[in-house]
Amino acid sequence: MIEFYPQIKMLHVTTVVASGSLFLLRGLTLQAGEWGRWAMAAPVRYLSYSIDTVLLTAAFMLLTILPTAVYANGWLATKLVLLVVYVGLGTFALKRGRTKRVRLACFVAALATYATMFAIARTHDPLGPVRLLLA
Repeated sequence: MIEFYPQIKMLHVTTVVASGSLFLLRGLTLQAGEWGRWAMAAPVRYLSYSIDTVLLTAAFMLLTILPTAVYANGWLATKLVLLVVYVGLGTFALKRGRTKRVRLACFVAALATYATMFAIARTHDPLGPVRLLLA
């Protein structure tokens, strides 16, 4: 299965960008007011679920085909913890936040978490953003 690594990684990276872009678009339209109904429409939600399913499937495939030594320094565990934080913040940003201020704060925090996960993935280091600043 290792022979498919480049294709699986490309699929994973593509869906990371698609998922983040769709979240950004949905969050911005919700903050804009009346356009927010579009962001929560069933087809858009299902598209988001589909992209995230492909993203996680590709991630699990990469996890199973790569040697465990790749994950020895804890970057993957850090990314998984941040994924849970990102999903939680995202639900409050898009749906569960009671006030516009709470939704905005959660939206900004979710984007910061996404950026941190991205930096960790790029550096394969739990201190991803710090390593990028020092590089």
